[in-house]
Amino acid sequence: MNKTDFLFARPSLLRGFGRAIDLRSTRNIYNNSDSGMMADHKALKSDWSMVGGDIKEALKNYNGREKK
Repeated sequence: MNKTDFLFARPSLLRGFGRAIDLRSTRNIYNNSDSGMMADHKALKSDWSMVGGDIKEALKNYNGREKK
């Protein structure tokens, strides 16, 4: 899991066309979890994973500058 958009619908051309002709809106395609707590857990895990990646990248850039 390396993105923070996993709880949102993933749009595509075909799905957009399908939703345009679906007048009663019967196709709600969202990523879901078994419970609110599980959704929160996934979101927090993803958020901290992104923070860790940012810190790792910042340290790599900082260490590269120190050597010059």
